[in-house]
Amino acid sequence: MSIRIDDTIVALATPQGISAIAVIRLSGKDAISITQRVFRGKRLESQPSHTIHFGMIYDGNIPIDEVVVSLYRGPKSFTREDAVELSCHGSPVIAERIIKLLMRKGARLAEPGEFTKRAFLNGRFDLAQAEAVADLINAETDNARMAALNQMRGGFSKEINHLREALVHFASLIELELDFSEEDVEFASRDDLRRLVDNIQQYTGSLIKSFDQGNVIRNGVRTVIAGKPNAGKSTLLNAILNEERAIVSEIPGTTRDIIEDEVVMGGINFRFIDTAGLRETVDVIEAMGVERTRDQMKKAALILYLFDLSDTTLEEIEKEEVELKSLGIPYIKIGNKLDKAKPELIKALKDKDFVFISASNRTHLDQLKERILSRYHLDVTPGDVVVTNLRHSQNLVKTTKPFNRFSLVLKIGY
Repeated sequence: MSIRIDDTIVALATPQGISAIAVIRLSGKDAISITQRVFRGKRLESQPSHTIHFGMIYDGNIPIDEVVVSLYRGPKSFTREDAVELSCHGSPVIAERIIKLLMRKGARLAEPGEFTKRAFLNGRFDLAQAEAVADLINAETDNARMAALNQMRGGFSKEINHLREALVHFASLIELELDFSEEDVEFASRDDLRRLVDNIQQYTGSLIKSFDQGNVIRNGVRTVIAGKPNAGKSTLLNAILNEERAIVSEIPGTTRDIIEDEVVMGGINFRFIDTAGLRETVDVIEAMGVERTRDQMKKAALILYLFDLSDTTLEEIEKEEVELKSLGIPYIKIGNKLDKAKPELIKALKDKDFVFISASNRTHLDQLKERILSRYHLDVTPGDVVVTNLRHSQNLVKTTKPFNRFSLVLKIGY
């Protein structure tokens, strides 16, 4: 995206489609004067900031719509520029007509994210806060909203600034030691350096650790439902979603493509993925579905692996679990069709960490949900700083590496 901040930009601020109200936003040095050229009502250019004005938008002598205009004069606006928010009726035809009219009067259509980019370039907030704006808009759970809002208000930035101060202090001590290494002057004892390094490692370590929860909060949990054909995968998906999302049939191999849907449980967004049954097949289409299943399992954060208790043996279960373990991805073993299970098989599996359910009868689904949520307990309260961005986490990991080496040097008696 090219950087052009001298012109005035315009864009629809509300989602596309029919609604009661649409909001059109302008930002730039000519935002108010451009709006004035199409607005009949009060003289906008003489009105103070943070005021609202009713009037009519005209294209020449043709009335377009009644509107409410909100004025924000820089720097007391989101972008720190003069800005206008124009509320009209929510017909896409009206909104498009007004935007095109404003463009004819001198505004330029904003590029994606350009309002936030201008806010960042004009010092409204830093990059971490700017990134949080998109996270807040896309938040699908209250936990995601809370984490994004805290980051947007500077919570994460304060932590990074605190870390930066510690790093600068450490660097200054090392530079002094190097500059005066030939003189009998000690600016920091080895014990002081060790304590400083330990504090930095603990501080970064706690932020890195928070990404375990932050990643779940921001991105949810990609959960693949897998197993052999006719194990009840589609039935389980429908039961979890409480709707008939997937086709259910007694014929093995009915599901040949990926079916996805989302549900919020325990404040966490889970994306459940129903997959084709795992088996060897000569059917080309089904074989493609099986291959997609294996690909989805490799990408999963969690696998719900179903065993058909009415049509399997302990030996077959143990063989399937060997392959499941080889993926290195967390999984939950589910014994389905409990109502049709062989008693001796249930007895043999009692101590093998299974969740026994009947998806068709909705039996023990609460136990399954509890088992799923037990893996993702969120211990987050308002105001807690949680790292939710992968890039932030990776950069923090990079930060710790030289200190790990330095700590080792101190331990061996440098």
